[in-house]
Amino acid sequence: MKNLKQILDISYPIIQAPMLGVSTPAMVAAVANAGGLGCLPLGGLSPEKTLDLIRETKSKTHRPFAVNLFAHSLAAKVSVDDIEKMENYLETLHKGYNLPFERKPISSYRFYNHLDQIGILLDEQVPVVSFTFGVPDADVTLKLKQKGIKVIGTATSIKEATILDKAGMDAIVAQGIEAGGHRGGFLEDESLPQVGLLSLVPQIVDAVKVPVIAAGGIFDQRTIKAVFALGAAGAQLGSYFIAAEESAASEVYKESILNSTDISTELTRAFTGKWARGVRNSFMKELKNSGLTIPYYTYQNSLTSALRDFGKSAGIADIISLWAGQSASRSKRGSTEALFGELINQIKSGPNPLF
Repeated sequence: MKNLKQILDISYPIIQAPMLGVSTPAMVAAVANAGGLGCLPLGGLSPEKTLDLIRETKSKTHRPFAVNLFAHSLAAKVSVDDIEKMENYLETLHKGYNLPFERKPISSYRFYNHLDQIGILLDEQVPVVSFTFGVPDADVTLKLKQKGIKVIGTATSIKEATILDKAGMDAIVAQGIEAGGHRGGFLEDESLPQVGLLSLVPQIVDAVKVPVIAAGGIFDQRTIKAVFALGAAGAQLGSYFIAAEESAASEVYKESILNSTDISTELTRAFTGKWARGVRNSFMKELKNSGLTIPYYTYQNSLTSALRDFGKSAGIADIISLWAGQSASRSKRGSTEALFGELINQIKSGPNPLF
């Protein structure tokens, strides 16, 4: 079996996690130029925006990079009553900030998924495509592979990993409960997987035939070496780059991460309707205590978007999603190139260097 570096054509098996609202073409290109795999988050974006971001990334690097898409299928129905109650709750909150609140019929919501974007990826011949929230259709995987594009899936349990393995993934991300942002799982008939990375990685390694990339709580050479000792072929880091110069995170977001502790994060559905880990704030706590049923993703994501945008521009941490993993407190400022270089130097110079 080829190793991950050979499969992805990279110098170091270190991946920058795709983080919507954080990862930028400049960040992705910086990691790619340094020998890792930068990953551009495109999940849920329009075809036009997808094309623009891919071409911007291409203009900054000639090295392989990945794009990340959402492979979920949205449920056909949503409770009108739940939507109305959430609108009432959010409208009251908006008034407290003198912020207008727009109500719109459910029929007007527009969601994009990977099928709207695949044609662009094929035309642009993106080197690597990763998927979260599901398994791409067999014909999609086939079309990508026929173009020489490598395909990566995301699993939060052994069952999900084996499904992805059988679907022909070239590698699988094993996402532990420690990971920041949205859970990448997709088996809705089961309870939310909450397996820690220490337990998850070796079990998935034993269950699949392709290389496994560990993700969740990784932030330095010790945690990277630990997952390699467990059988991982690569490591994916996200929160490590949130405070980077190339990050699109707002200043209040970066400060919240830098000032967080080991117990600052929790899982919530408050902002998007889908489970995600972020730094705890008032919006999360108050909605949790409200007794309201949170509409599922992506309806809730649309309902809270104006409030979050206002929070970012006004610097109000209590009303924005501060996605972060359990090791986010170890984040630091600096250029992406410097942060990635520091990581590689640690691995090379420390005891038992990996490469």
